[in-house]
Amino acid sequence: MPRPDERPAEGHEITWHAALHRLQEAARPHVLATLVGAAGSTPREPGTKMVISPEATFDTLGGGTFEYQVIAAAREALARGDSAPRLEAFPLGGRSGQCCGGYLHVLIEPFVGAERCIALFGAGHVGQALAGLITPLPWHLEWFDSRAAAFPAWAAAEPAPPRLRRHRLDDEPKTLRERVAALPSGSDALVMTHDHGQDLALIDALLRRDDLASIGLIGSASKWASFQRRLKEAGHDPDHIARVRCPIGLPGANGKRPYEIALAVVAELMTLASDGPIAPDRRGIAPETLRDAFGTAPSPRP
Repeated sequence: MPRPDERPAEGHEITWHAALHRLQEAARPHVLATLVGAAGSTPREPGTKMVISPEATFDTLGGGTFEYQVIAAAREALARGDSAPRLEAFPLGGRSGQCCGGYLHVLIEPFVGAERCIALFGAGHVGQALAGLITPLPWHLEWFDSRAAAFPAWAAAEPAPPRLRRHRLDDEPKTLRERVAALPSGSDALVMTHDHGQDLALIDALLRRDDLASIGLIGSASKWASFQRRLKEAGHDPDHIARVRCPIGLPGANGKRPYEIALAVVAELMTLASDGPIAPDRRGIAPETLRDAFGTAPSPRP
């Protein structure tokens, strides 16, 4: 881990608020560290902020060993996947070994990055409507099509939306399998290409992975019945095949227009159960910790 004086050059050139905007737009992991309390002689005043990513830092809380410790705490939080803020105490003489001897409280606010990764195969009418709904969300979108001209102008323009990456698919089965194998673990895959043969090859490849969050296929009941038969012939057992949602979309949403289908699909993705623990009622920094740090607020005057 680089010490503060070894941070990448961009950390000196970009203010914390510009870096925060850029990282939030790209849904990349980062921490906002804010000096919220100070006593005695300290390098900076309360309200000072810096942004820390796994690769770089932006702005400064004052430098020295104290800042190095803040950076280390922030990157440890990112490595653990923390999402709740926490308050860190830094007695500069005791913990940080700095002779100024002041006392600081720093609020560490981790942002873990994109909430999910969507692998969208197909840039037809429904695919384009879906991409338009997904790109404003804090999700990464990996968008595939074998037709270079299929992507809409807004997606092909430079610079592209910050959380969108376009990919050209090859019709070769080996290439399709390689594309599927390269998807990030935990991705939600949606298959809706212009070619039923390509759809089948993609579903076959997706079912050979056991680390995807979900697999969805657009299509009618007859299409899915045909696919199930051929997937069984390819060696997939019924339990694996049952991982595929077909048709896709929130049950009861029966609209046929591309935008209506896309709305139903995004709504369904948002309702898919998470494997994580149920969040407790108390989140973030415990009230008693805040009371100990800042004292009890004075009672309002009558």
